[in-house]
Amino acid sequence: MKPVILDHLPIGLLDLAADQVHTQLDGPTVIHLPGRAPQPLVVSVLQHGNETSGWEAIRRLLKGKYQRDVLPRSLILIIGNVQAAAENVRYLPNQPDLNRCWPGSTHPKTLWHKVLDEITQHVKKFEPFGSIDIHNNTGKNPHYAAVNSIEPRQLQLASEFSRVVVYFTEPRGVQSQAFGQFCPAVTLECGLSQDSSGADHAMAYLERVLHMESLPGTFPTPDCLELYQMLATIHVSPSLAFDFQPLDNSAHPSIEQDETIGATDEALHLLADLDIYNFQEWPRGFQLAHYMGHEDPPLIAKGHNGEDLTDQCFEWVNGRILARMPLMPAMLTLDPFAVRHDCLCYVMERLNLHALAEGIDRNIDGTSLPEAIDQ
Repeated sequence: MKPVILDHLPIGLLDLAADQVHTQLDGPTVIHLPGRAPQPLVVSVLQHGNETSGWEAIRRLLKGKYQRDVLPRSLILIIGNVQAAAENVRYLPNQPDLNRCWPGSTHPKTLWHKVLDEITQHVKKFEPFGSIDIHNNTGKNPHYAAVNSIEPRQLQLASEFSRVVVYFTEPRGVQSQAFGQFCPAVTLECGLSQDSSGADHAMAYLERVLHMESLPGTFPTPDCLELYQMLATIHVSPSLAFDFQPLDNSAHPSIEQDETIGATDEALHLLADLDIYNFQEWPRGFQLAHYMGHEDPPLIAKGHNGEDLTDQCFEWVNGRILARMPLMPAMLTLDPFAVRHDCLCYVMERLNLHALAEGIDRNIDGTSLPEAIDQ
């Protein structure tokens, strides 16, 4: 398997929805498009086949005035997992997660790692202006940007998309971390795929960045940026059945059932509308679940280095699972598959940008910060 590298858009490609792109492209494809400013902007879409806002943004951007006008800046478009997009899934059962296979990955090597390494080395030669990797979430989240390095140009690029920016260094092998070694690189999280506002926001952002002449080498002012880092990843105990219910009466039928282990009387009952709390602080004592079984603990909080932070984050009182300290959740999901195979959510803490600008070490290598995020 080799990446396909093109110097033009195939005829009719922009007319295709995400689940039809595989009819023209066989696999990961790099497309070079010329612009007035030769230093290219890199845009990556469809790394996950069911995260379509990036493709919709690119379709609309390039089918508009840039069908007749020259792009203000050259563009390198990377189109990822078209086979998964055909099935509207994150990735196929016989595939790894593409966004764990870029250089720096700690996952077992596959053919996909080789392909993405070739793409990285190819793009690096063009000394990009910046790199933008566009994703969606499985739960209700505000749109936000994420970076892998606390560095002025990366934060400037991120803050053009959202005032809320998340710093993460785990998992390894993500596109933004690989490309961040040679250009400013950000990840955009554009909410739910089916919400058209994600594509609208991404398209407007791409238009704005394409017109930028440079990225400032100074940190954004604190009033323009809220910077967070990940504190812990929250998992449901692997052996435990769970569902999502109104917590005032846990005997009600569940709203969303765990598809892999059927709910029982001893199931963990998570708050039915839990995902409305993304990027809203849970105060101490906030109840997010109810559990009368014997699994201890039913929820597990893990830090970046694998340390158990459960007792720091939660307490279990008379069947009620409560926040032991103020916590800011991100990427809460009601998707049972995502909860079982990935996580329920992450919890974050705010970083002091002023202190960072004054000279705290900003090198991601060897960091002891417990950040993690799923892209």
